Amino acid sequence: MFLTRRPSAKAIERFVHSSANLPLSYGPPGLVRNSSAGYRFDESLIRIGHGMGDYDRAKAALIAWKQFDLGWVETYPRDEPIAVGTNVAVLIRHLGFWSLNGCRVLYLVGGIKDPARFGFAYGTLTNHAESGEELFEVYVDPHTGDVMYRIRATSWPQAILAAVGYPIARFLQARFRSHSSEAMKRAMRL
Repeated sequence: MFLTRRPSAKAIERFVHSSANLPLSYGPPGLVRNSSAGYRFDESLIRIGHGMGDYDRAKAALIAWKQFDLGWVETYPRDEPIAVGTNVAVLIRHLGFWSLNGCRVLYLVGGIKDPARFGFAYGTLTNHAESGEELFEVYVDPHTGDVMYRIRATSWPQAILAAVGYPIARFLQARFRSHSSEAMKRAMRL
């Protein structure tokens, strides 16, 4: 949904509520788990700390959606849990207008079998300007002990404006990966 001004909190709440029963804008889910033939993947991987203490801080930051603390990108509601089935709206300010995009958490990574890895992937709903998936994860590199933050995504335009502005959309996606990495670094210093 493209808008000429920032939507009110009530409008965002209505958008999230109306997203609850929407299907994914693609299928089947799981695109970013492996390298699927025919999809282009964008990936960012940076070191944000070292050791289990930093990993715990990084995991807490991801759970609190700190990777979206960018000023020009936000998630709503901010206190939604990272759980399979959680729906969020991603609000983006770009080039003088706003877009509101529906996403759903599809799966988690890490856990009991991999206690030094945590993350989640969300997929786009039919009310999103793009179609695709994005993975956000933090983990401890077993060889160095470094805490790494990774974003892995694949997407393609769904809305007409996204298709017409495809080069701009690609620029904004790259900008998001860079700024999200910086947001995670900031979260580690708090």
